[in-house]
Amino acid sequence: MGFEFSVALRFLREGRFQSVLIVVGVAAGVAVVAYISALVTGLQTNTLNKTLGAQAHIVVSPPDERVTPAWPVPSDAAHVVDTQARAQRLRTIANWPAVDAALSQRPGISAVSPMTSGAALARRGEATRAIVVTGVELERYDRIVGLRDKLIAGAFRIGPGEALVGKTLAEDLGVRVGDRIAVSTDARSDSLRITGLVDLGIKDLNRRVVIVPLRSAQSLLGLTGGATQIDLRVDDVWAAQTLAAALARELPCKVESWQETNAQLVTALNAQSISTTLIRAVVMVVVVLGIASVLVVSVVQKQREIGILRAMGAQRGQILRVFLLQGAMVGLLGSVLGTGIAMGMIRLFTTFVRGADGLPLFSITLPPQTALQVMGMALAAGLLAAVAPARRAARMDPAQAIRM
Repeated sequence: MGFEFSVALRFLREGRFQSVLIVVGVAAGVAVVAYISALVTGLQTNTLNKTLGAQAHIVVSPPDERVTPAWPVPSDAAHVVDTQARAQRLRTIANWPAVDAALSQRPGISAVSPMTSGAALARRGEATRAIVVTGVELERYDRIVGLRDKLIAGAFRIGPGEALVGKTLAEDLGVRVGDRIAVSTDARSDSLRITGLVDLGIKDLNRRVVIVPLRSAQSLLGLTGGATQIDLRVDDVWAAQTLAAALARELPCKVESWQETNAQLVTALNAQSISTTLIRAVVMVVVVLGIASVLVVSVVQKQREIGILRAMGAQRGQILRVFLLQGAMVGLLGSVLGTGIAMGMIRLFTTFVRGADGLPLFSITLPPQTALQVMGMALAAGLLAAVAPARRAARMDPAQAIRM
């Protein structure tokens, strides 16, 4: 390949201006593809982390109560049916310790946490707020939502008569760590001392959440020994839907994945991925057309040189490889330069684009596999663009090319 490489490099040097232009064009296309890929990936990762950081990947709960069908009526008898949906009572999972133990051994599930939760009222002085009492085993629940990292004040602990509360709820009630609030349900009332404040990243949750020990919540809600749901965290978040469907077939429970709970978010993420793919495809088409147009012009300009090479004994395959190498070199140079430009754009984004709090909106990086993928696409585009001009150059008749 030494001969073909030398000729290809010389042809690129002779058309230096147009070679620089097409390399810059390829670099611009690669930079756009790499930057948008990194930006969308970072945005989706940040969105998923914020969404799933406050909820389980899969929730197992008791099945909804339904109205028992009326006694069959003969087909020839006239009848009127007026069925009203049943109000959903606060219920627990039947034999939940056995379900908990079985799920803990299930492949693909990384954490399991039982929970007892229900509506209540929180009071302090004249302030009253509707809340959700959430009873958990703190260490197990921490493995589901990373609660320890969301603690903003106080200590990460809850014992009998103690609670972690959302920071917005604390502001609404005018309390801080060490103060007490009165919590009442239909079953009973209790006084809880605040041991810590948490920020779940969602204001509505911060306004309602009160986390207490599992047994305390069971007592407050009148569900002694019961669990209203079991939260699961899975190894692969995108496999949650498949796993939830399998569990729904095996358990006499209602099983919901985060995709079902956040259907609009999943739709938006899919739309972003499709848009990114379309942008990458369009940019690669532009790159292919740009390289092909330059190489076509190069073939026309180098007809006499091609004829001389053929007359001196160069084979058609060698001429073909000369222009394929030109396309590959343009694609490679453009991809390396474009990747560098994309990294610079990412650095500028993370440095200068800030949120209202003065911190970066979200972190974006260009993973090595993404960079290599984009560079491979640019190299493939260069080779693809060079096919037609290379075949045209290889088919030239030496005598006719020299006369032109």
